[in-house]
Amino acid sequence: MSVITDVEKWGNSHRPGFLDIFRIVLGVFITYKGLYFITHMQMLETTTSGVNVYFAGAALAHYVVFAHILGGPLIAFGLFTRIASLIQLPILVGAVFLVNYPKGFYSIAQHMELWLSLIVLVGLIVFMIFGAGRYSIDAKRRKEMGISNF
Repeated sequence: MSVITDVEKWGNSHRPGFLDIFRIVLGVFITYKGLYFITHMQMLETTTSGVNVYFAGAALAHYVVFAHILGGPLIAFGLFTRIASLIQLPILVGAVFLVNYPKGFYSIAQHMELWLSLIVLVGLIVFMIFGAGRYSIDAKRRKEMGISNF
């Protein structure tokens, strides 16, 4: 557990300020994608139907929607940011390597979805390391508990 605590302390003390704006934009975008997937559930289930286990495609599609709609606002507000980013990570790894990578970087039909998925994946990894930042509910909670890393 000490390694996780050390990474958290290092991330909190070496965090650039512009990442707060990026965190909010990332959280809003993930929420938008969750709402988009709800309105286009058939398309999402078709995408996830490659899993050859009974009902696994539908279950995976519902997990994606649930994780995006729950995790997006948590990331945007900076509440449990590291956990919310961790929950999003398998979805984005799958989006990058299983869905978008076979279509290519410059697929006009996908409107550059691979680039966007890569940016979101890197953003999630950054927030798992650096945390929510100074302007977040996590920082307010740490300050109330008497733990200050800023």
